[in-house]
Amino acid sequence: MTLHCAVLDDYQGAALTLADWSVLDGKVDVRTLREHLTDRDKLAAELADCEVVVAMRERTPFDADLLHRLPRLRLLVTTGMRNASIDLAAAAAQAVTVCGTASSPTPPVELTWALLLGLARHIAAENRALREGGPWQSTVGQDLAGRTLGLLGLGRIGTRVARVATAFGMEVLAWSENLTPERAADAGARLAASKEDLLSRSDFVSLHLVLSDRTRGLLGEPELRAMRPHAYLVNTSRAALVDRPALLHALREGWIAGAGLDVFDTEPLPADDPLRSLPNVLATPHLGYVSEQNYRTFYAQAVEDIAAFLAGTPTRQLTAD
Repeated sequence: MTLHCAVLDDYQGAALTLADWSVLDGKVDVRTLREHLTDRDKLAAELADCEVVVAMRERTPFDADLLHRLPRLRLLVTTGMRNASIDLAAAAAQAVTVCGTASSPTPPVELTWALLLGLARHIAAENRALREGGPWQSTVGQDLAGRTLGLLGLGRIGTRVARVATAFGMEVLAWSENLTPERAADAGARLAASKEDLLSRSDFVSLHLVLSDRTRGLLGEPELRAMRPHAYLVNTSRAALVDRPALLHALREGWIAGAGLDVFDTEPLPADDPLRSLPNVLATPHLGYVSEQNYRTFYAQAVEDIAAFLAGTPTRQLTAD
């Protein structure tokens, strides 16, 4: 019997070209969905015939209700080895195997620096003026050398961001609840005395934390007001780390100079969302992990996960334990 597989959110139409799916020929009929389905009824109907689904990151929540509406589903593959949008306990109760793939920290590090540099040198505004025949040089950029970068989170991604900062001649402060001075020093950073201390001393602040009950809303109005008026905030991690109403106030009222954002509470970002039009926001459509090599890893290992499942030896399984 041929199984049916849907690959979700293949915006670029890249899924079938960046991996060899031929090993599944005759066993699995694979189709891709180019558009994100937010309507739960349409999503359930689209996936009703699928025994296998490949999900892109955390874009589509597979909660108990959706899983219950997909009685044929037997294998759910997520890109990356962590996905808070999948109810792993509900999947196990329904005998749905959940597997993941590797994900490189390099692409989000590079995008973090693309946003930070774009903000510091006003790249988007200057490029727009050049293309539209506007003034030749209308802004004065911020230097990086001698400035302070504050990192909230110093894990795989934050550590690499810190090392790039030292190459630019920046001072690096870091803070998270469990960070030690020794671990900070290993990354070329100094441990800030507190979150507030980091915010008040940094010219640029970048977030690199896992979203949890402890970190949700980590930056609210008091924290954003504690930042320097000339400072920029960069978030390539998770939108919910920052209180959205407070961020909008900060950007509109000039508590901070601006923000570089790659993650949003609702994705795709609605057409009328103010973050699309605020002049001090440099935004990208959640591109942090979107690179050719990362996609090759995602989809090649998704194929491996499906093949292993068919062989009765599933690999890279995610469990609720």
